[in-house]
Amino acid sequence: EEVRQAGGLFILGTERHESRRIDNQLRGRAGRQGDPGESRFFISLEDDLMRKFGGERVQTVMQTLGIEDDVPIENAFLTKTIESSQRKVEGRNFSIRKNVLDFDDVMSQQRMTIYSQRAKVLDGEDVSDYVKNMIKETIEENVKTYCSDDYPENWNLIGLREHFCKYAYKGR
Repeated sequence: EEVRQAGGLFILGTERHESRRIDNQLRGRAGRQGDPGESRFFISLEDDLMRKFGGERVQTVMQTLGIEDDVPIENAFLTKTIESSQRKVEGRNFSIRKNVLDFDDVMSQQRMTIYSQRAKVLDGEDVSDYVKNMIKETIEENVKTYCSDDYPENWNLIGLREHFCKYAYKGR
């Protein structure tokens, strides 16, 4: 009741968050359900969001108009610049999350393949044909890598030999 009589809750933001959702949540804390309240954000061109997206453009406009650094600015241009910056960050973050999910899908498929192969070995199934095929494919890939040219004089036979010797049984 005391807060209401004093004019409500005042939210003071010292910078804008990369996410508009977070800023809106902070704004929502003031004046909830018809209660009085207000929110105000103070930003600097040196804040991360402004430095990364749009701070130089705002600085250029301020210099062109002759506005001093310590003068408060409240206008649509600045608001749109901040919101545009937030949208860019949100888009970049969405893209990063999407790539992580795509990568996780690939890893999951590989994991399932390995688990399936392991289960066959543990169940005593004959996997010799599968192993022989893997060896054959590996050899073919390595030969393509070291001997890809149509001209035998350009083949890297020494490199191919050294590569295979790293994995060959050396006897003991």
